Amino acid sequence: MDSEYDVVIVGGGPAGLAAGLYATRARLKTLLIERGVPGGQIAVTEMVENYPGIEEILGPELGDKMLRHAEKFDLESQYIEVESADLNSKTKVLTTRHGEINAKVLIIASGAEHRKLEVPGEEELSGKGVSYCAVCDGAFFRDKDLIVVGGGDAAVEEGSFLTRFASNVTIVHRRDELRAGKILQERAFKNPKLDFIYSHVVESINGNGVVGSATLRNVKTNELVEKPVDGVFIYVGLTPNNEFLENALPLDDQGHIHVNLKMETRIPGVYAVGDIRQESSRQVVAAAGDGATAAIFAERYIAENFSE
Repeated sequence: MDSEYDVVIVGGGPAGLAAGLYATRARLKTLLIERGVPGGQIAVTEMVENYPGIEEILGPELGDKMLRHAEKFDLESQYIEVESADLNSKTKVLTTRHGEINAKVLIIASGAEHRKLEVPGEEELSGKGVSYCAVCDGAFFRDKDLIVVGGGDAAVEEGSFLTRFASNVTIVHRRDELRAGKILQERAFKNPKLDFIYSHVVESINGNGVVGSATLRNVKTNELVEKPVDGVFIYVGLTPNNEFLENALPLDDQGHIHVNLKMETRIPGVYAVGDIRQESSRQVVAAAGDGATAAIFAERYIAENFSE
């Protein structure tokens, strides 16, 4: 296995794939490392309709197109997990189960995973009615009653998608109103199979082997109510994938990486893009812009610091 690269990108979502495209077009020897499926969050998104120039495309299809585009310019890919990173030297060293990989530049695009509620029953019933991916699991809930927890874009969009299968979907949100974009809200309110419960949180998910109900608490009165349901889909934010960065790079209280407008971290030669960085908008087009920006400045960094 080759272990010497100009650029190594950790994460194969839109940010990482865009970085790969720009780096390889600059004729930099580039490796993309992905531990799962290329595409990141869009790989589990049913439809993307806000990527400029593409009116509507399946999320997995867009991820695949991005990967193929970068591979056209000789992007290399490895589907492994990075265990740790040593960023103290001029050459950055990543450790995997297959050995070490050295890079002149590291672009961190490891993204984030869906945050858990951390309530009783969630872990025990995961995969048995508790899910974090409507596209993955929606078809298993035909003619069932479901709860979607959350009030942002993901919750409303995926809740609407679930109505294709479920008999009824109730969106449970802890605030008085949704946070999702207005156009998503307008569509949701017109959907006869969508209901809404505001000012409530999930206290527990209940069932004997499979989900049978959820206990909801009114955040204003503390009143508890048990709602019979067949499934609970959870969309309450994202947790950064930063395990391999332990003690290697400063992180904020939420586990995100601080960057400047060039996507530079506080360590020269290390960039962070997409959902792993602070203040990410969590949009595909923005993530792609992050990746392109990082690759452009990475090329300049290499030229200035590794010229022979």
